[in-house]
Amino acid sequence: MPSRIVIVTDAWTPQINGVVRCLTAVGDELAERGLDVFYLTPSQFWTVPLPTYPEIQLALAPQSHVAAYFDRVQPDHIHIATEGPLGLQARLFCEWNKVGFTTSYHTRFPEYLAARVPIPTEVSYAYLRWFHAEASATMVPTKSVAEVLMAQGFRNLRIWSRGVDAAAFHPGSKSLFRDLPGPHLLYVGRVAVEKNVEAFLRLDTTGSRIVVGDGPQLEDLRKKYPETRFVGPKFGEDLRAHYQSADVLVFPSMTDTFGNVMIEAMACGTPVAAFPVTGPVDVLTDPRAGAMHADLNTAVRQALTLDRADALAHSRRFSWAHTTDQFASWLVPARLDARRSRTAA
Repeated sequence: MPSRIVIVTDAWTPQINGVVRCLTAVGDELAERGLDVFYLTPSQFWTVPLPTYPEIQLALAPQSHVAAYFDRVQPDHIHIATEGPLGLQARLFCEWNKVGFTTSYHTRFPEYLAARVPIPTEVSYAYLRWFHAEASATMVPTKSVAEVLMAQGFRNLRIWSRGVDAAAFHPGSKSLFRDLPGPHLLYVGRVAVEKNVEAFLRLDTTGSRIVVGDGPQLEDLRKKYPETRFVGPKFGEDLRAHYQSADVLVFPSMTDTFGNVMIEAMACGTPVAAFPVTGPVDVLTDPRAGAMHADLNTAVRQALTLDRADALAHSRRFSWAHTTDQFASWLVPARLDARRSRTAA
């Protein structure tokens, strides 16, 4: 019988973000290797919208329902990917029943939260430190994120990188933006305060700025920066064409743990400009593929001089196969048979 793994996540479709992209890509790769992959997601429960983020649905997941799910599926491995309400119920189930599990850290939640509401990061980190403390391993996307968390008292940290689908993202002709003056500077991602999009929009570099994505800041920024082209969210071939047609992808975020859009852009041959912070410092390790500078204008000007072939070559260091190898190596037995024995007794 194939090994069974349950991945618990508060972030799931129809959300479009790096967490969902990573979990689906790794799950698909595991399934191709013969594992039975199950996802425990908010879609299986009543939900309520997250304040200020109505597209994010929080699960109202009773502990009894979570326990019944695990007893029914009987997974060999449990991975808790997020620290929200559903992840919390799964974590409590594992702790109370002495079930082995792993976790992962995808989002710099304390910094995201502090950008929107007056909650000290120390409070958020205290919760996260408790949440991950009982995990056999907490998987983090980069070395710099591991260093941040170690400084906050986290332990059992393991690197779990990210990949890119080279069949979906690859070089091609510049088919878009022909009506806009160059150079063409692109932002792809959520249009929200924690993404620091205005640092991109305020650039004084010549050329045109194009924003791909949606989010709570979209309408305000559209009105404030009428010279910028906001095209909404793009997917599949349309997204690839935007990467291919851009001269530089600008990644202004200072709170991301990785930044999948950077490797998607480089896979299309587009260099990246970013701040030298967590995420970019781990991804843009080859200065020929992207430029980092505390002054984003300087980073953009430097990135415009880079060779697209070098960006493409650097992107090939990232694959979902390698990412899945890392993930699988850190999994631990769930030992649900011990729970069954205790329940029977």
